[in-house]
Amino acid sequence: MRLYLLALNPTDSVTDGFLPAAHRLGLDVTLLTDPAYAPAHLAVCGGRDFVEVVECDVRDFRAVIDRIADGPRPDAVFSNSDHLQVQTALAAAWFDLPAKDWRAALHAKNKAHMRRRLAATGVDPVWAAELAPERDAKELLALDPPFPCVVKPREGVAGEDVVLVADDGQLLARCAEIRSRRPGAALVVEEFLSGELYTLETLGDRNGTRVVAGFHTHLSPPPHFIELRLDLVPHPPAASTAGVLARLDALGVGFGACHTEFVLQNGRPRIIEVNYRAIGDQCDLLLADVLGIPLFEYILRVHLGDDLPADLGAHTDRHARIDWPCADRAGVLATAPGREDTTCDAGVRTDYHPLRAIGERHELHHSNRDYLGVLRTIGTDRSAVDHAAEAFLADRTWGITP
Repeated sequence: MRLYLLALNPTDSVTDGFLPAAHRLGLDVTLLTDPAYAPAHLAVCGGRDFVEVVECDVRDFRAVIDRIADGPRPDAVFSNSDHLQVQTALAAAWFDLPAKDWRAALHAKNKAHMRRRLAATGVDPVWAAELAPERDAKELLALDPPFPCVVKPREGVAGEDVVLVADDGQLLARCAEIRSRRPGAALVVEEFLSGELYTLETLGDRNGTRVVAGFHTHLSPPPHFIELRLDLVPHPPAASTAGVLARLDALGVGFGACHTEFVLQNGRPRIIEVNYRAIGDQCDLLLADVLGIPLFEYILRVHLGDDLPADLGAHTDRHARIDWPCADRAGVLATAPGREDTTCDAGVRTDYHPLRAIGERHELHHSNRDYLGVLRTIGTDRSAVDHAAEAFLADRTWGITP
């Protein structure tokens, strides 16, 4: 059986999650990627004789369809990339394969479309305005935006260029700054939704949507929104879960994996954004490990046309959190811990992966791209998990020099 996997840059989800899962399922994989990323994929796919890396303009669904039509018959077309969900859905539908609704994928990717759809259906109206590339940002002031509000790229990822603004002057200044870095990009300005931030991780087949788990997200101080820590919520509250699922249903989202971010405001879920793919930054690997389920196989099997089991078989008796030490300035990483995987006396396991090599220089992005490493901590006791994670972070040093 043949899986066509669309990807841009290599990620842990692909290399450590979906490719091993495809191998366990006995799938041959054609990995379609942009020519700029092909060398990186070839480097990480070395020794995987079931994977063929093929160059393709994966951002163009017509090029994807042409490339697939020129190869072995597809049994599934899949991607876990934020940028490629619409193209993947259209290509899969062209070959009459199980797929997400391309319109739902566009609703999720395009934050202006998402806000319009949620407002039109009445399930979650939020003040929002779209700033097209050709429009003067001063036009936003006539719309009387409700300060504080949030400025973000309409189709951005990883929290990049997402910023809180307090007045007209900050709004205009931040729009100008983002446009200087992203010429031609559309922006969205929207009402700031206050409250504790959570995620809901779902997986759907043709019979409906299942809740896998959730996370409680801890952010950096404003004006930026960097995710610094996530605590696993194995049993998301029923009331908030039902509200989030109703909003996803309004967007047409359900099939396959989805990672939804929302805040609880007066007990009511308010959608921040919908990422129509599995959660990243190694959180998907954490979920598979802690819950003890073949998460990546489940996701691929849905796209092969299989139904999910009635019971996913998740173990929810363990606690986990994931932390990302984060750069606070631009510069060269001078000191940092290496790879560590230990188990302490309390039975808590800590697993640390560096994400940046010593000697590398990086600018400051005020986003997930500032991560220096990722720490996964798992155990049966919540307080022991927290103590182990905080002790690990306190005992190590990440030093950055100009």
